Amino acid sequence: MTDSALDEDRTASDFDDDFEPFDIEGAPELPAERYLDRELSWLAFNQRVLELAEDPLLPVLERANFLAIFASNLDEFFMVRVAGLKRRIVTGLAVPTNVGRAPQDVLSDISKKAHELQERHAAVYQELVKPALAEAGIRVVAWSDLGERETAHLRSYFSAQIFPVLMPLAVDPAHPFPYISGLSLNLSVRVRNSRTGRQEFARVKVPQMLPRFVRVDPDESIEQARYVTLEDLMANHLGDLFPGMEIVEHHVFRITRNEDVEIEEDETENLIKALEKELLRRRFGPPIRLEITEDMDDVTLGLLVRELDVTEQEVFRLPAPLDLGGLFDLARLDRPELHYPTHVPTTNAHLLPSEPNRQADIFKAVSRQDVLLHHPYESFATSVQAFLEQAAADPDVLAIKQTLYRTSGDSPIVEALIDAAESGKQVLALVEIKARFDEQANISWARKLEKAGVHVVYGLVGLKTHCKLALVIRQEKGGLRHYSHIGTGNYNPKTSRIYEDLGLLTADDQVGKDLTRLFNELSGYAIEKKFKRLLVAPLHLRKGLLKLIAAETRNAEAGRPSGIRIKVNSIVDEAIIDALYRASNAGVPVDVWVRGICSLRPGIPGLSENIRVRSILGRYLEHSRIFSFLNDGDPQVFIGSADMMHRNLDRRVEALVRLVDPEHLTEIAALFDRAMDDRTSSWHLSGDGEWVRHSVDEAGHPLDDMQSKLMQQIGQRTRSGKRR
Repeated sequence: MTDSALDEDRTASDFDDDFEPFDIEGAPELPAERYLDRELSWLAFNQRVLELAEDPLLPVLERANFLAIFASNLDEFFMVRVAGLKRRIVTGLAVPTNVGRAPQDVLSDISKKAHELQERHAAVYQELVKPALAEAGIRVVAWSDLGERETAHLRSYFSAQIFPVLMPLAVDPAHPFPYISGLSLNLSVRVRNSRTGRQEFARVKVPQMLPRFVRVDPDESIEQARYVTLEDLMANHLGDLFPGMEIVEHHVFRITRNEDVEIEEDETENLIKALEKELLRRRFGPPIRLEITEDMDDVTLGLLVRELDVTEQEVFRLPAPLDLGGLFDLARLDRPELHYPTHVPTTNAHLLPSEPNRQADIFKAVSRQDVLLHHPYESFATSVQAFLEQAAADPDVLAIKQTLYRTSGDSPIVEALIDAAESGKQVLALVEIKARFDEQANISWARKLEKAGVHVVYGLVGLKTHCKLALVIRQEKGGLRHYSHIGTGNYNPKTSRIYEDLGLLTADDQVGKDLTRLFNELSGYAIEKKFKRLLVAPLHLRKGLLKLIAAETRNAEAGRPSGIRIKVNSIVDEAIIDALYRASNAGVPVDVWVRGICSLRPGIPGLSENIRVRSILGRYLEHSRIFSFLNDGDPQVFIGSADMMHRNLDRRVEALVRLVDPEHLTEIAALFDRAMDDRTSSWHLSGDGEWVRHSVDEAGHPLDDMQSKLMQQIGQRTRSGKRR
């Protein structure tokens, strides 16, 4: 499955969106309480992730992976969203939330729900997943469960591999309380001096570069393997760290810090240097959550609360082990029978080579017709990556222009841009170095690209460049030709294997001209104008969608065919939601397919009885954004990078492209039909904000897994290029 999975396993990260009211003149009055709280809606999303971990029908290592994803998601939620709420409360800049409540009240609601979810999360591991792992031969055991032979082996391992990198830090008048880094796992240790009888406190950090789960006996088969947690192993060797001292108490704790980044771009001339300084400051943000093991004594807890300056509300007392994000390590074990079945992406039928063992000519294929890509069912490597690599190597290509929001550490996309620049082509890379938690990596790639001769720019002041665009200018017999790619996901080969995304490859001249103008605006000085086949934020995207929604509303009122279907990661924007409410009241059937946050209340009489909301979570992270309007029988369908949030519509450069090929329109319609079908496993949202999972029928049989069905369907597409 699963905005960020792998070590990008954070599933969905839509946190930095503040409420700004919208007024629509002349519009009918809508009920005051028509939105769901966005923070609680995000926690409900993470609960859906947890429900996957609870599902006994899923392979057990995938369930462990979902537990780790839940933990990673919640970490990011605290680091960004909760931290932001706290900061605004402290500074007095707090404004009401999207449901009109005071941030302090919302913070209290978040704390209550987060405590419930973390306790449920721990229970799922202890009572469901850990026993299921044991049944599969993967046993996480305690030190006390081991015999002499195993402990002797682990003592040797500790001495050779762990002890040398540990750094015990004492706390006494000569040693102030140490800085505790965010998300690090730590042992709190109270020791007694045998000579003086005086008790002292020390902290030992659990090294993050070492395996979290240590094999008890390397000679055991992988099918019957035992593991101890690294912190348990360390805790049973504290005597080696504090020789001559009596170990009185030891416990595990972990803190989460405010790690959001704020950059005043208008006040700095060098964005990279300012961001690097802010990244350093991020490490020292104030604590916002303290997780402790449930056996921690009051003396130790009192010391931590006092020194870290956290409130009682911010303390989470949980059963060991803390930080179940460490389960990513176990989830990667090479036990194929305990994972989802292997899926090898197919090459898009239109991009297959003319003969076996030959390379496809991407330019020739795209010149014949637009190609709609659907990852990860269709290969990123043989489509988008091949497109850019061929462009880099093709002597007829004069220029390549590309946006890079998040990219992998060994990105072939970046290498292709470097190759193109080194071969003398004009290459422009718009690198968004402010992509949260990827800032440092993006700074590194930006510098590497600059050294190779790529023209690197960082977008527009005050706006993140989030659109996913690539433009290739090629010299052909008839003159210059534009080849374009517009996608819903990042140019990241790693996440392309686990993120569901759409992309359009086209040689359409109008799209090429639109992208040329847009890139010029992003790299130079220009004022955004309207485009022919694109909707671009921040100036026109919301307006364009509102116009399309209003057209459906008028069609319904006039008795003409109408319908709206939207697929997004999150929907919070009040203007869009209110327009959908008005469309519903006019009789427009509205389907919303959302992965994460949804502030819209469906199914409420007089407000939204014609609106259905579904959510699908599973093996892949649903990441594509689609906007489809029936338009009285002449469908208007767009795909692109924008979610329906203020940050996307007001503070980012986003782009949607309109699909025109009838086959593509049919494919999108079929995708929605399948997602909204009652025979498809999904979660249904009710008007009170509750998400109810529908995964089995009345007889208890599993409903269709949409992603598995798509794997089968797309894998069976014929060489002829048929899309159905």
